Amino acid sequence: MLTYIIRRLLLMVLTLFGVSVVIFLLLRIVPGNIADILFDSAGLIDPAEKAKIVADLGLDLPLPAQYAQWIGGLFHGDLGFSYVSEKPVLDEIAPRIPITARLAALALFFSIIAGVPLGVISAVRQNSGLDYGLRVLSLSGLSMPSFWLGLLILMFCVHFFGTIPIYDRAPETFWAWFAMLAIPAAAVGFRSSALIMRLTRSSMLEVLGQDFVRTARSKGLSESNVTYNHALRNAVLPVITTIGIETAFLFGGLIVTETVFNIPGVARFLVEAIRWRDYPMVQNLVMFIAIIVVTVNLIVDLVYMVVDPRIRYSE
Repeated sequence: MLTYIIRRLLLMVLTLFGVSVVIFLLLRIVPGNIADILFDSAGLIDPAEKAKIVADLGLDLPLPAQYAQWIGGLFHGDLGFSYVSEKPVLDEIAPRIPITARLAALALFFSIIAGVPLGVISAVRQNSGLDYGLRVLSLSGLSMPSFWLGLLILMFCVHFFGTIPIYDRAPETFWAWFAMLAIPAAAVGFRSSALIMRLTRSSMLEVLGQDFVRTARSKGLSESNVTYNHALRNAVLPVITTIGIETAFLFGGLIVTETVFNIPGVARFLVEAIRWRDYPMVQNLVMFIAIIVVTVNLIVDLVYMVVDPRIRYSE
């Protein structure tokens, strides 16, 4: 177990190194930089002033030197300064991380509490009217873009309540946060819950037809005991994988939702940083998302061993 964790941690470091190189090079491959954008928007054409800005930002250094400067700063907790706001990157990112984390966590919570139970019910009541209804609902969730659903929710609230449920100030209490983020979280979580529900249903159907389930029924165990303690525990591994993937997706895939509901989160801020070629901001935001993804993958692998005792990683 310990050997496996150490090996995975080393693999995480190697993966993050590769991601950092890709991020750094892709930003530099794109034509133009912040100096070009600033001069084009201001209508300035003095090459000397432009060269001075490029030198002040360190963009005239060789690429290996720029990369080493960025990585060295990461190891020392120095994320650099934003080219646009001229503020420390950490000061710009830190207030936005909790907002996106709360929104993603709430959306994931809605997805799990709706997707898993409904998937189990759909499998147990296979080919019934309820099963067909839930399957139609899941297909609707997979087909409906979250931003379109968000716009429908906004129009519904305006028409019937005369208000728009968008982020206009920082709530001070937990329930204020919940009320502010519940609607966008539900809009995003609807798709994830549909995916989780369909996967739970298919996994349960596969397990319910196996011999050990029939044996459990023949022993006189209650149907709920057979369903949840025997079938669901053996069918949950693919669901855990999907939940892990959705968790990683929610931290970086909330761009449109945060824009529609005016939420000042990480994903929305990343788009603005990309538009301005704000290299320090983009590099650190994407690295943050990459760290979330590889960490979630490690947690999913460890959860496998807790859920299914048959899984043992070699020492």
